Amino acid sequence: MAEGTEHEATSKRFVRVASRAEVPRGTIKSVYVDGEPIAVCNLDGTFYAVHDECTHECFPLSEGRLEGEVLECMLHGAQFDVRTGQVLGPPAYEAVKTYEVRLDGEDILIAADDE
Repeated sequence: MAEGTEHEATSKRFVRVASRAEVPRGTIKSVYVDGEPIAVCNLDGTFYAVHDECTHECFPLSEGRLEGEVLECMLHGAQFDVRTGQVLGPPAYEAVKTYEVRLDGEDILIAADDE
């Protein structure tokens, strides 16, 4: 579980989840923020974060593969755009939740839900 240092920024709370080195280009890392599974994706040096569960079937998206901006679930092949969470290919029909990502030096921070 990769819960870590919290950073305050305006009204959002950001949590350190990994270092840049832990998520090389073209890879996905599963982390947790406040108990929520999140898939952190490195798309050519830009980091994105989505809920780490396919909306078609309860299966970790972090176990899938990342090709460009397309995150594909390895269970049934559903595809999502990691930048927006939008569905790009069936059998999923519902977008996956996205999280705001910030960088602080070598640290990757994700906005926590404070609802």
